[in-house]
Amino acid sequence: MPAPRRRVTRTQWAAGAAVVLALVFAGTAAVASAGRDGGSDASRAGTPSSDSADAGFARDMSVHHQQAVEMSFIVRDSTDDEEVRRLAYDIANTQANQRGMMLGWLDLWGLPKLESGTEPMAWMATSEDGDAHSSMDGMDGMDAGHGSYEAHDGSLMPGMATRTELAGLRKARGEQAEILYLQLMTDHHKGGVTMAQGCVRLCAVGTEKDLAAGMVAAQESEMKLMADLLAARGAKPRA
Repeated sequence: MPAPRRRVTRTQWAAGAAVVLALVFAGTAAVASAGRDGGSDASRAGTPSSDSADAGFARDMSVHHQQAVEMSFIVRDSTDDEEVRRLAYDIANTQANQRGMMLGWLDLWGLPKLESGTEPMAWMATSEDGDAHSSMDGMDGMDAGHGSYEAHDGSLMPGMATRTELAGLRKARGEQAEILYLQLMTDHHKGGVTMAQGCVRLCAVGTEKDLAAGMVAAQESEMKLMADLLAARGAKPRA
């Protein structure tokens, strides 16, 4: 007989939910502050330019978040498991909320939400001291000489699922869908954490740096929860 599934405890869920809720409230306050102060952080440093880390992060992370929302909706319809559906709901709502914040900042700054001719992740090419490598630590597929991520099979940025992986997730059902979602979302969060850490180092607008720092904390917490959910299903994150 198969071993009984180890359930994630209510305490673990409460801890993860607390981090997510704190991030949502902090992000909402950050947008409100930016609007109330007229973008005081931006005015001190000058309104971010279209090729700044602030604008690049807002654009790229908005795209990154959109895929997380998409994957969460896919698994919601592929399983009846309460734990995974609840996690997917939390991720979809949190990342949709954050995506709205970042797109709102681009509007406030008068910058385009999409910029043709700019490679994804180009804003992470250099650090504050001009060291290209220090801004890209841990970014698989990044070219240290050019600062761009090498897109493949529809994967535009680090951690993003490929077209093939998304197709597999859409076809999967039940526990197979749960495991694949948790593995893909763990990869997604790893890429997102590295991007957010890059904004913490490189962005000039304080409210955006604060949101990025909150993303790091929340997604690291969710990765621990996803590792527990995978272990309960006899699986583990992908290498």
